[in-house]
Amino acid sequence: MADVWQGPAAPDPAPLTARDWARVVRRGLPLGLLVFGGLLILLLVRLFERPFYGLRRPVTPYITQGVCRAAFVLLGIKFDSTGTPMLGPGAVVANHASWLDIFALNARKRIYFVSKAEVAAWPGIGWLARATGTVFIKRDRREAASQITIFRDRLAAGHKLLFFPEGTSTDGLRVLPFKPTLFAAFFDPALAQTLHLQPVTVAYQAPSDADARFYGWWGDMAFGPHLLATLAAQKQGSVTVHYHRPVRLIDFTDRKALAKTLEDTVRGGLADHGGT
Repeated sequence: MADVWQGPAAPDPAPLTARDWARVVRRGLPLGLLVFGGLLILLLVRLFERPFYGLRRPVTPYITQGVCRAAFVLLGIKFDSTGTPMLGPGAVVANHASWLDIFALNARKRIYFVSKAEVAAWPGIGWLARATGTVFIKRDRREAASQITIFRDRLAAGHKLLFFPEGTSTDGLRVLPFKPTLFAAFFDPALAQTLHLQPVTVAYQAPSDADARFYGWWGDMAFGPHLLATLAAQKQGSVTVHYHRPVRLIDFTDRKALAKTLEDTVRGGLADHGGT
């Protein structure tokens, strides 16, 4: 939702060897079949799910969750989670390090991402986002009232809405300041009395022979080379998703205090894994 974080210069990707390309093919083809095959199944199921359930999705989120879990198996990346995902509708906020976050955050709990409207038009990623129920919002104050209505309707349907309050992805070693403006919509009277928010920390461990920022995706890094580097890795690392205790919105008087509390919690979780 904000400018791209530049941070320290990204390492130049090493040229891929013949063995690297072999790993790309061995992992990439099954992964592509999994993701786009799962998308096709999801769209077919949604044809029947939508007329009967509308916003509620009793079946398709399980397809997304299954695809995301299987993706880590195919990639060879160890996935783990700690803590307890909250029950009932509410919002989830997490740090943002990589496109891999989409798989990591869906693998344990069925959630719906909130993204900037521009993503809907991106080839490939936009199609996946729309199919999986992503909420697209515009960075325009004139849209605030309609966005509150959208949040209210989605939460009433039992959805967990996932936000990245940093507004951009990083190298995975830090948590950027959370932007308080994101939380303004939550203080609508229709939401404030009952809404719970759960902070979540996503922590990556790079392969033992790689740069600690290996899974991070930031600055001017292109998606294609980063994907190839991930697929080509001889050794893979791991990702841990930590669910912290939810907070009640009613316990906070303003959005700045809420943003700071959630930020500190997420940053503390990353510090436990060696981040800052």
